[in-house]
Amino acid sequence: MHMKSAKQTTRTETARAAPERAQIGVQNPSRSRRVPPAARIVRWVRGALGDGAGAARAQITVRFVSRTEAAELNRRYRARDYAPNVLSFRYAERGAIVGDIVVCPAIVALEARAHDMSFESRLAHLVVHGILHLRGFDHASALDAQRMERLESRVVTALGHNDPWAGERAAHETMKTGNTSVPV
Repeated sequence: MHMKSAKQTTRTETARAAPERAQIGVQNPSRSRRVPPAARIVRWVRGALGDGAGAARAQITVRFVSRTEAAELNRRYRARDYAPNVLSFRYAERGAIVGDIVVCPAIVALEARAHDMSFESRLAHLVVHGILHLRGFDHASALDAQRMERLESRVVTALGHNDPWAGERAAHETMKTGNTSVPV
């Protein structure tokens, strides 16, 4: 019979006591050169995960794909025939956050230009958006959409990007109040 020394036992116990850390993978088969380094993507994911239940044990892959692959996944899993900007695939309803985020850089680039924002800011917003879906947030109702947008704004600005919803909130306030003046 092999006996462990006290030193070996202590090391084993210490290893078990170490906090769990989310496992986050980044894949770029699209080979888009605009996609920032994986470390930056991982920082965005961690920012969107927060400290909630399941975040420490999260297992997430962020995959950047071509329009063709994005459209195929959208057809197969959502019965929609177009390439979306982001898709979220949640594999666990309870416990650890487990899932994949699929992002199409070509669509992100088009949207960034249309919204007069940087590619990276739009991408950060969509990665955060996808992670919030994995956390269980949705925008099926107006109230759910407001909650999700507020949280996206908080996370994205904390990551150093502009509030992705600021323009829409300002336009909504203008329509509500009838104020069409532009602040100087």
